[in-house]
Amino acid sequence: MNTTPPLPGDFAVVRMGGRTGRLIRIGQFLNGDGFADYEHAFVHVGDGELVEAQPGGAELRPLSVYDDRPALWSTGRIPLTDEQRSAITAAARSYVGTPYSFADYLALAAVRLHLPIGPPLRRYVASTAHMICSQLVDQCYQDAGVHLFADHRWPGYVTPADLARLLL
Repeated sequence: MNTTPPLPGDFAVVRMGGRTGRLIRIGQFLNGDGFADYEHAFVHVGDGELVEAQPGGAELRPLSVYDDRPALWSTGRIPLTDEQRSAITAAARSYVGTPYSFADYLALAAVRLHLPIGPPLRRYVASTAHMICSQLVDQCYQDAGVHLFADHRWPGYVTPADLARLLL
């Protein structure tokens, strides 16, 4: 793991315990990610704070809430300019309060299973009106003009395991 302190705009993935972690692991499994080791992602916004999607909606929280969990950070792995870092943190802060959506995991799994749902599903997954944690991270980067994935995936089609694979 990277020991360089994270900078504003960096993201991390962590393992989640409890019921929520199990539900996310199942969602990622249904999506074809297997039982990945990372079930949660967040954006560091500076001043010891992060923005993360939570079941009650996206929140601004202290970075210290994850001090006891090993985190895989993007620090030094995803090159960013100061302008991009500023845009990422501004985007993250703007999403505070955005509702969470477990249904996004089901929608992502439906795409993976090639269910004939089509454009309505694509619009649903791409919507920024509700986001899972990894979608929030990816959207903040896209808002700053940084594309984390070069595989032409649908907007919003990202899981914590997808982000972790970028960093491993």
